[in-house]
Amino acid sequence: MTLEDFKKNFNNQITNELALFFEINDELGYENYSQGFGLYEDDKSGISSWSEDEAFLDKLMPFAQANGSGSMYVLWNNDSNKSLNELPVVVFGDEGGYHIVAKNIFDFMQLLTFDTEISVDHEEAYFYKDEDYEESENLQEYISWLKENFNLEAIEETESIIENAQEKYKADFDNWVSQFYSED
Repeated sequence: MTLEDFKKNFNNQITNELALFFEINDELGYENYSQGFGLYEDDKSGISSWSEDEAFLDKLMPFAQANGSGSMYVLWNNDSNKSLNELPVVVFGDEGGYHIVAKNIFDFMQLLTFDTEISVDHEEAYFYKDEDYEESENLQEYISWLKENFNLEAIEETESIIENAQEKYKADFDNWVSQFYSED
């Protein structure tokens, strides 16, 4: 995938920060710095399984694999007139469930330092490390890159980032998505 391919996820526009994110993903490798994660080029075929309504598809920008089973990370254009960097990040689960996980791309990049796949179900999305956890091969390089480029630290827990994002955006997102899809 080229940067031009990746830009298609965002209607052929990209911020310098997302371009840097693409470059480090390309350099370190898909799933090599955060378990189950990798940026990709998306044609909206996955997200369209939730709804084919153009009003739905126009506001969601899938950009990454979230885990090994097919969940995806998506930027939600919530009509706030913010840059791509400031849009909330949503995870759509491969078996159902959708949840706000980060207020913006910077909080999201910090979540990746936890270095485990996200678990997504209908009620929640969460990260969990068990006793068999093994650090990804290029995690330390990613952590150094994040500090050097954005002055962001690795995190020890994910709950506060997810909770803060949900406090800010969950009600609005749930209300918006309910126009197109219902899990009931």
